[in-house]
Amino acid sequence: MKKILMMIAAVVLLTACDGNKFHIDGTIEGASDTTLVLEQSSNGEWVIVDSVKVGKDGKFSVSSPAPVVPGIYQLRLGEQSICFPIDSLDHLTVTAKMPNMASDYSIAGSEHAEQVMKIDKEAMQFAAGKGTAAERQAWKDKLARQIAADPSGIVAYYTINKYIDGKPLFDPMNDNDLRIIGAVANAFNSFRPEDPRTDYLVNLLLDGQRRRRATMAQTDTVYADVASIIDIKLQDYNGKDHILSKVATSNRVVLLDFTAYGTEVSPKLNKLLNDIYQSYHSRGLEIYQVSLDPDNVTWREAAKNLPWITVYDPMGINSQNVGIYNVNGIPTTFIIRGGEIVERVEDAAMLKQAVAKYF
Repeated sequence: MKKILMMIAAVVLLTACDGNKFHIDGTIEGASDTTLVLEQSSNGEWVIVDSVKVGKDGKFSVSSPAPVVPGIYQLRLGEQSICFPIDSLDHLTVTAKMPNMASDYSIAGSEHAEQVMKIDKEAMQFAAGKGTAAERQAWKDKLARQIAADPSGIVAYYTINKYIDGKPLFDPMNDNDLRIIGAVANAFNSFRPEDPRTDYLVNLLLDGQRRRRATMAQTDTVYADVASIIDIKLQDYNGKDHILSKVATSNRVVLLDFTAYGTEVSPKLNKLLNDIYQSYHSRGLEIYQVSLDPDNVTWREAAKNLPWITVYDPMGINSQNVGIYNVNGIPTTFIIRGGEIVERVEDAAMLKQAVAKYF
């Protein structure tokens, strides 16, 4: 099955190829004649980019090719590290002291780097069980507001991937936290589709949704082969409401299809659906197709040329409909007869054969 944004990308550490570089320099007091390592994050895995010898006076300077997209980097000395984002041609100045470089430091030269420094230093106030639950929640609420102000920014990405005492600050198993993760994943999917982190973020969101559903064991979630439909009410490209339950009662068989017209599988899938539609529409078949595209432009262009019902879900992959129907990939199609889901089809190659059984 072609998974919808489910595959964790083999993340490529993109860097500029035109000789442009970012620069970091500064002083680490008490670190003379030691090796300072510059590393880049690949969705949680640190990759060494360069290393430099700290001078006898504690001064250092290191440069590296500028990233094509903003990235997360760290300076590591032994087991201690300082994290910061780099956006293209940044020039940062770091001042730190040993033996507590990871906490006794400052960064200047980049607004985003200074924001990350502030987040990390605030996180230290809650490490090792410090701080009350109310204080921690108030801090998370503040971070959530910052994320909402710029959900597609590198600081938002860094924040939702922050760990304290080995546990995620924003936990995918917490409904409120998952919504924040969803906001970042959807923003990256909409505004940074080529960013190597986007697939990772979407996968993080979908995996959290799956695990939450499994834990909650919702009685209204569609897992079984036969189950009553859960209603959907969405609009077509003309702004007309289409209610799934009414479509189901007005037709002998309905195909509920979750799709994204911007995916590479969409043209082939719609050709298959059109073959089925032309074969069985006169005999009582209707298609109720739900677009999960991150924007409605792609959907509108495709929908206006299709003969069946096409509706748009503005919440995309973060939609309640996706959760309720346990949609993990595209194509996912449900066959509805008599107001009940009688079959779930995830392999498009089997769809025509599956539909034929009900006519």
